Parts: sequence; C-alpha cells; structure tokens
Amino acid sequence: AIIVAILVALVAAQQEPVAIVSSNSETNADGSYTYAFETADGTKVEESGSQKQVGPKPEDIGTVSRGSYSYTSPDGVVITVNWVADEKGFQATGDHLPTPPPMPEHVVKLLADLKAAGAL
Repeated sequence: AIIVAILVALVAAQQEPVAIVSSNSETNADGSYTYAFETADGTKVEESGSQKQVGPKPEDIGTVSRGSYSYTSPDGVVITVNWVADEKGFQATGDHLPTPPPMPEHVVKLLADLKAAGAL
C-alpha cells in the first residue's frame, strides 16, 4: 500500500500545469462581483455575487452567490454543477448528483393540512 501511495504521488507530481485560456474578473463598489475562467482541458468556472439583506436588521447583510463549474471526468463525461449560496445555505444541482425520492402523497397532504390550520 505504501508503494502504491508513493507511485500515485509521483505521477501526480509529474503532471504538467493546465493553461488558463480565458479569465475575467470584476469587483464593484457595491460589493457585487463576477469572475470566470476556462482552462485548456475544458474546465470552466463561473461565479457572480451581490450583497443582500439576509436577516431582519439592516446590518444583516450577506453575500448571495451563484455559479457553475464543469470538468471532464476520467471516463470522458462532462460533469456540470450549478449552485446557489444564499440565506438558505449552499444548494448544488447536477445530473450526476443524487436526488431524494418524491415525498409520499400522505405526507404532502398532512403538510398542506397543517399549513391550512396555521400550525406551520
């Protein structure tokens, strides 16, 4: 196992750096920003964000961001992740990510009934 770990480390250390073929970045006085880059191996990253009041007080300011990244997996499949980071946390979507099963109908009805009764 130690020999395999050393071989993996040697192979990783010998890889050539990947060239960045495009890059742009903008930061504005209001705290909003955008950036994007693409590498020669097809990796792409994009992100934008802005300031937003995320709580009840005016000083409850946070950055709301959204973006995406994509890369080619070792088996040749392009993997894309779209994401949002806001007051609800980090939420990522992608065809390769697992998704929860649909909520059973009786649970949907129960939640609707509770909401109608003002219990939620």
